[in-house]
Amino acid sequence: MRYKPSALIFFCLISAAFAFNSCKKTGTDSIRSLLTSGAWEVSSIMVFNYVGDTQLPNDTLNTECDVKQIFKFNLDESCTYSNYYCIEQTTNGRWSLSNDKLFLISDIVCRDTTDTGEPGTSKPFENTRIVNLGQYSMVLQTGDLQSNYFPTQRRRIVQYGFVRQKTPVSSN
Repeated sequence: MRYKPSALIFFCLISAAFAFNSCKKTGTDSIRSLLTSGAWEVSSIMVFNYVGDTQLPNDTLNTECDVKQIFKFNLDESCTYSNYYCIEQTTNGRWSLSNDKLFLISDIVCRDTTDTGEPGTSKPFENTRIVNLGQYSMVLQTGDLQSNYFPTQRRRIVQYGFVRQKTPVSSN
Protein backbone atom coordinates (compact mmCIF):
# COMPACT_ATOMS: atom_id res chain seq x y z
CA MET A 1 0.00 0.00 0.00
CA ARG A 2 1.49 3.32 -1.09
CA TYR A 3 0.72 6.63 0.63
CA LYS A 4 1.15 9.89 -1.09
CA PRO A 5 3.55 12.18 0.81
CA SER A 6 1.12 15.12 0.60
CA ALA A 7 -1.68 13.08 2.23
CA LEU A 8 0.66 12.06 5.05
CA ILE A 9 1.73 15.68 5.63
CA PHE A 10 -1.91 16.80 5.58
CA PHE A 11 -2.84 14.10 8.13
CA CYS A 12 0.05 15.15 10.41
CA LEU A 13 -0.94 18.83 10.24
CA ILE A 14 -4.58 18.05 11.08
CA SER A 15 -3.49 15.82 13.99
CA ALA A 16 -1.21 18.55 15.34
CA ALA A 17 -4.02 21.12 15.10
CA PHE A 18 -6.39 18.87 17.06
CA ALA A 19 -3.74 18.17 19.69
CA PHE A 20 -2.98 21.88 20.11
CA ASN A 21 -6.64 22.91 20.38
CA SER A 22 -7.49 20.15 22.83
CA CYS A 23 -5.01 21.37 25.45
CA LYS A 24 -6.64 22.85 28.53
CA LYS A 25 -6.75 26.62 28.41
CA THR A 26 -5.66 28.60 31.43
CA GLY A 27 -8.24 30.81 33.11
CA THR A 28 -6.30 34.01 32.58
CA ASP A 29 -8.37 37.10 32.02
CA SER A 30 -6.45 39.82 30.20
CA ILE A 31 -8.78 42.64 31.30
CA ARG A 32 -8.50 41.65 34.95
CA SER A 33 -4.72 41.31 34.58
CA LEU A 34 -4.38 44.74 32.99
CA LEU A 35 -6.49 46.39 35.69
CA THR A 36 -4.61 44.81 38.60
CA SER A 37 -1.03 45.01 37.32
CA GLY A 38 -0.38 48.47 38.74
CA ALA A 39 -1.82 51.78 39.90
CA TRP A 40 -3.60 54.12 37.48
CA GLU A 41 -3.04 57.89 37.64
CA VAL A 42 -5.62 60.32 36.28
CA SER A 43 -4.26 62.26 33.31
CA SER A 44 -7.48 63.95 32.17
CA ILE A 45 -11.14 64.29 33.08
CA MET A 46 -13.40 65.49 30.29
CA VAL A 47 -17.14 66.11 30.36
CA PHE A 48 -19.15 65.61 27.17
CA ASN A 49 -22.59 67.24 27.16
CA TYR A 50 -25.31 66.28 24.69
CA VAL A 51 -28.87 67.11 23.81
CA GLY A 52 -30.05 64.00 22.00
CA ASP A 53 -27.29 63.25 19.47
CA THR A 54 -26.04 66.85 19.35
CA GLN A 55 -22.80 67.37 21.22
CA LEU A 56 -22.47 70.62 23.15
CA PRO A 57 -19.13 72.19 24.16
CA ASN A 58 -16.86 69.95 26.25
CA ASP A 59 -15.50 70.75 29.70
CA THR A 60 -12.13 69.73 31.11
CA LEU A 61 -12.12 69.22 34.87
CA ASN A 62 -9.35 69.39 37.46
CA THR A 63 -6.97 71.32 35.23
CA GLU A 64 -5.28 72.92 38.24
CA CYS A 65 -5.18 69.92 40.56
CA ASP A 66 -1.86 69.65 42.41
CA VAL A 67 -2.41 66.19 43.92
CA LYS A 68 -2.20 62.87 42.10
CA GLN A 69 -5.47 61.01 41.72
CA ILE A 70 -4.72 57.28 41.83
CA PHE A 71 -7.08 54.36 41.12
CA LYS A 72 -5.74 50.97 42.26
CA PHE A 73 -7.38 47.61 41.56
CA ASN A 74 -6.40 44.55 43.59
CA LEU A 75 -6.66 40.85 42.70
CA ASP A 76 -9.11 40.25 45.57
CA GLU A 77 -11.52 42.68 43.83
CA SER A 78 -10.92 45.46 46.35
CA CYS A 79 -9.93 48.89 45.08
CA THR A 80 -8.77 52.28 46.35
CA TYR A 81 -9.10 55.75 44.91
CA SER A 82 -6.89 58.52 46.25
CA ASN A 83 -7.64 62.24 46.04
CA TYR A 84 -10.88 62.09 44.06
CA TYR A 85 -11.94 65.51 42.75
CA CYS A 86 -8.64 66.92 44.10
CA ILE A 87 -9.83 66.44 47.69
CA GLU A 88 -7.16 64.72 49.76
CA GLN A 89 -8.71 61.37 50.67
CA THR A 90 -8.25 57.64 50.18
CA THR A 91 -11.44 55.67 49.64
CA ASN A 92 -11.79 51.89 49.64
CA GLY A 93 -14.35 49.77 47.85
CA ARG A 94 -14.97 46.68 45.75
CA TRP A 95 -14.91 46.24 41.97
CA SER A 96 -16.12 43.72 39.42
CA LEU A 97 -16.63 43.41 35.69
CA SER A 98 -19.90 42.91 33.84
CA ASN A 99 -20.42 39.51 32.19
CA ASP A 100 -19.38 40.90 28.80
CA LYS A 101 -16.37 42.62 30.45
CA LEU A 102 -17.28 45.96 28.86
CA PHE A 103 -18.33 47.64 32.10
CA LEU A 104 -16.56 48.18 35.41
CA ILE A 105 -18.78 48.20 38.49
CA SER A 106 -17.43 49.70 41.71
CA ASP A 107 -19.13 50.56 45.00
CA ILE A 108 -16.45 53.07 45.97
CA VAL A 109 -17.89 56.21 47.65
CA CYS A 110 -15.83 59.40 47.30
CA ARG A 111 -16.13 62.82 48.88
CA ASP A 112 -16.66 65.61 46.37
CA THR A 113 -18.53 68.89 46.05
CA THR A 114 -22.07 69.47 44.85
CA ASP A 115 -23.18 71.99 42.23
CA THR A 116 -23.63 74.53 45.05
CA GLY A 117 -20.10 73.98 46.32
CA GLU A 118 -21.27 72.14 49.45
CA PRO A 119 -19.50 68.93 50.52
CA GLY A 120 -21.12 65.74 49.30
CA THR A 121 -20.40 62.18 48.26
CA SER A 122 -20.79 60.22 45.06
CA LYS A 123 -20.22 56.77 43.57
CA PRO A 124 -18.35 57.90 40.46
CA PHE A 125 -17.58 54.41 39.12
CA GLU A 126 -20.84 52.65 39.94
CA ASN A 127 -21.56 51.88 36.26
CA THR A 128 -18.54 52.61 34.09
CA ARG A 129 -17.94 51.79 30.43
CA ILE A 130 -14.41 50.63 29.61
CA VAL A 131 -13.63 52.57 26.43
CA ASN A 132 -9.98 51.60 26.17
CA LEU A 133 -7.69 49.48 28.29
CA GLY A 134 -4.08 48.80 27.43
CA GLN A 135 -0.79 48.15 29.10
CA TYR A 136 -0.12 51.85 29.70
CA SER A 137 -3.47 53.65 29.39
CA MET A 138 -7.10 53.28 30.36
CA VAL A 139 -10.17 55.34 29.42
CA LEU A 140 -13.39 55.03 31.43
CA GLN A 141 -16.75 56.74 30.86
CA THR A 142 -19.48 57.30 33.45
CA GLY A 143 -22.76 59.16 33.45
CA ASP A 144 -25.65 58.90 30.98
CA LEU A 145 -24.40 55.88 29.04
CA GLN A 146 -27.73 54.45 27.93
CA SER A 147 -28.03 53.53 24.24
CA ASN A 148 -31.57 54.83 23.79
CA TYR A 149 -32.62 58.38 24.62
CA PHE A 150 -35.09 61.01 23.48
CA PRO A 151 -34.00 63.62 20.89
CA THR A 152 -34.39 66.43 23.45
CA GLN A 153 -32.88 64.55 26.40
CA ARG A 154 -29.86 66.17 28.04
CA ARG A 155 -26.99 63.77 28.71
CA ARG A 156 -23.68 64.16 30.51
CA ILE A 157 -20.80 61.71 30.09
CA VAL A 158 -17.65 62.05 32.19
CA GLN A 159 -14.53 60.52 30.64
CA TYR A 160 -11.53 59.67 32.81
CA GLY A 161 -8.17 59.16 31.13
CA PHE A 162 -5.62 57.21 33.17
CA VAL A 163 -1.98 56.30 32.65
CA ARG A 164 -0.25 53.48 34.42
CA GLN A 165 1.84 54.83 37.24
CA LYS A 166 5.50 53.98 36.98
CA THR A 167 6.63 51.48 39.56
CA PRO A 168 9.63 52.64 41.58
CA VAL A 169 12.91 50.95 40.72
CA SER A 170 14.29 49.11 43.73
CA SER A 171 17.97 49.45 44.50
CA ASN A 172 19.76 46.33 45.63
